[in-house]
Amino acid sequence: MSFAPCAVVPCYNHGAAVGAVVARLRAQGLPVIVVDDGSDAPTARVLDSLEGVQLIRHPRNAGKGAAVVRGLREAARLGFTHALQVDADGQHCLDDVPRFLERGRATPEAVICGEPIYDASAPRARLYGRLITRFWVWVETRGRARGDAMCGFRLYPLAPTVALLERTRLASGMSFDIEILVRLVWEGLPMEGVRTRVVYPEGGVSHFRMLRDNVRISATHTRLFFGSFFSHKKAHWSRVAERGSLWGLRFVAATARLLGRPAARIALLPAVAWFFLTGRDARRASRTYLSRLGAQSAPPTTWSVWRHMLTFADASLDKLAAWRGEIADASVEFKGAEEFARLARERRGALFIGSHLGNLEMIRALAVTRELATVTAVVYTDHARRFAATLAGANARFADNLFEVRDFGPQTAILLKERIERGEILVIVGDRTPAADNGRRAHASFLGHDAPFPQGPVVLGYLLGCPVYLFFCLKEEKRHGQRYRITLEPFAERIELPHRGRQAAIDAYVAQYARRLEWYCREAPLQWFNFFDFWHEPVGRS
Repeated sequence: MSFAPCAVVPCYNHGAAVGAVVARLRAQGLPVIVVDDGSDAPTARVLDSLEGVQLIRHPRNAGKGAAVVRGLREAARLGFTHALQVDADGQHCLDDVPRFLERGRATPEAVICGEPIYDASAPRARLYGRLITRFWVWVETRGRARGDAMCGFRLYPLAPTVALLERTRLASGMSFDIEILVRLVWEGLPMEGVRTRVVYPEGGVSHFRMLRDNVRISATHTRLFFGSFFSHKKAHWSRVAERGSLWGLRFVAATARLLGRPAARIALLPAVAWFFLTGRDARRASRTYLSRLGAQSAPPTTWSVWRHMLTFADASLDKLAAWRGEIADASVEFKGAEEFARLARERRGALFIGSHLGNLEMIRALAVTRELATVTAVVYTDHARRFAATLAGANARFADNLFEVRDFGPQTAILLKERIERGEILVIVGDRTPAADNGRRAHASFLGHDAPFPQGPVVLGYLLGCPVYLFFCLKEEKRHGQRYRITLEPFAERIELPHRGRQAAIDAYVAQYARRLEWYCREAPLQWFNFFDFWHEPVGRS
């Protein structure tokens, strides 16, 4: 996704402060759209004197929400991809603008929300009200929101935001900031927080009316609370916000390191229970998968879904153990080790197509910790940066040979081709559709139903012109402990995509992959960790 930001400043009678706000934004290279929401004559004169801004006027005051909506729509019409909402009253620390933009550039799909740091100027009544709102937003979003829902300092990705505004009428007043944030979480957009100072300048103009606006905010929370049970849209996997805090993950990792795996499993139980209780979509996706996996047997129970999630948590500990070098040689069975050794010995580049079945990290962790070969993981990590940071904490070399992508364009293919020519082994997953809007999909039968798969791995294999293998790592419980079975099997010595019948050839390769994935899923039913609606995934991001 490209990144072309602007600033949107809603203004109502802030003539004394808006000029300085606009000047600071322009000094940082941001185009500025100011929406005059029916201001008085002195403010109107100040706005008329501003140079280099896009000025929109409402003939009468329509409310802060209406002004922001007008600005966001204008920003999208002008071709910007992101809009930084900044209040005109001078409360926000505009020195933090680069931090919002940096975070937005790194995670362009996310809403970047301010997390206010207040000084002594903040009225206590407002602080208490914000605490109440944070609690209700936490309830309404099942803990997925980040930042302060009442802070008017935030960066919106415009395409999904404007798409939401086109089909949903939101609050036009002070409740707008709360409602749009909650609904964007429901849409599946990830949320990121940026700590920023907020001041209440002496003599500043505030349009917050304690009784009127608190009543309206309470009504908004009531509507959102009940709406959270019914108005919930399934999102693309790449837009589902990562759940769990970095500190929580670090605590589990430290527990595993200091007290051992049994203690870490106990430490994980509260988190698994929380995700199980609040993850309605994940429970539903698990139940659908398990039902289709065992179509001829009894339907999956709640206990089956719980065990599925618990297995996923346990696999996270396996990944930590692998990166800490704690996996003993005796506990690993590697079918295809000779072929892997030959590729490494001859420094012959290859593409390994894996999946979210079992422990995908195992092959790269073993290659790095035992210096077996150069294995590069081609990954999309925007939706799981906290867990990636936890793995990096387990081994300083985790980030070595980690190639992050959002889509496969020509430049990406060239860079990966260079790695193949250097004799590197590339690992990519083949069971999640692309994060990019223009990512192409193919459909194949999977567990008896038509399912979308990415074309990317097949096309990449064709462009690289190298041998392609399928890679799986399953965990088995043996009498004398746990065992990891790594399987490397040939997929194609070289992927051929003729000009005529190209799509049919891609579909055939994808179907071949889906058959093998299905076979291994039946080998280890609880180890496929795709906790989203795999068969009916929405196309695109709108």
